[in-house]
Amino acid sequence: MKEWYDKINEASSVNALEEIRVAIFGKKGVLAAEFAKMKDVPNEQKGQFAKELNKHKSALMNEFTARKIVLQTQELQEAMKAEALDVSMFSTKSSAGALHPVMETMDRIVEYFSSMNFAVKTGQIVEDDFHNFEALNLPKYHPARDMQDTFYFKDEMLLRTHTSPVQIRTMMNTQPPIRMIAPGAVFRRDYDLTHTPMFHQIEGLLVDEEGKVSFANLKFILEDFLKYMFGDVAVRFRPSFFPFTEPSAEVDISCVFCEGKGCRVCSHTGWLEVLGCGIVDPNVFEAVEYKNVSGYAFGLGVERFAMLIHQIGDLRSLFEGDIKLLEQFQ
Repeated sequence: MKEWYDKINEASSVNALEEIRVAIFGKKGVLAAEFAKMKDVPNEQKGQFAKELNKHKSALMNEFTARKIVLQTQELQEAMKAEALDVSMFSTKSSAGALHPVMETMDRIVEYFSSMNFAVKTGQIVEDDFHNFEALNLPKYHPARDMQDTFYFKDEMLLRTHTSPVQIRTMMNTQPPIRMIAPGAVFRRDYDLTHTPMFHQIEGLLVDEEGKVSFANLKFILEDFLKYMFGDVAVRFRPSFFPFTEPSAEVDISCVFCEGKGCRVCSHTGWLEVLGCGIVDPNVFEAVEYKNVSGYAFGLGVERFAMLIHQIGDLRSLFEGDIKLLEQFQ
């Protein structure tokens, strides 16, 4: 048996040790052959013979287990050494990351309105027709629905076309006064230089007792906000139409590219449209069962602001993952 102890200790790998284990402990191994000899041993010697064999079997198994642990440890250390990384091969210099320009712009907008005590509210992306349209004074077959080419699901469910449903749900679950903004992704079936099927909006709402909110309040905060975002720009309000506000206005700033002198970007008018706003229509308050209140609302496209701030010509480039473009915002 001594030779098998030597073979176990001389095994140079786990695979070689496994072959020795089969040769010793297998069905056709050395121990099996030795136990088979018991039939030829006199009865009075069988007990001692079996005792000696079991003693060797136990000792060989202990030797085998100990050697296997040693070999496995050695192989693991060799593998780790082979797979080790030489950190001196890599440069310590690394490029700094940066926020995506759309997210960076959204953060700036949220930061401004948060400082003005507006709460930040979020809501569901999949909406129903009531919260997305009807409660906003857009009943079925209203022609203004054509302004928002919608992704519809079954049972009148849809991808929200604006974040106004967040305002509706907030009003239905909260009593005035309300000061809130609703940032988030919205969806419309549109795709060109200035439109993508998914984009981001921030809409604001302020509601208080009747007589406490006026268009002058709205005008003041939007002028201050636009100067915060674009610097020393001129701001003008133009009468417009939105189903959920009356009176309504579109807001322009003096062109940030030509400083109001007129260029291709502003169609030589010197002005760029940036957002819409107005006094909340009474029909909206009626839909949420508000009485004796007044309020204003506004909405803007975050991508539009990002394009103007960073002078990006094509909206689609913001979503194409072009590293050369994104690296400019570090």
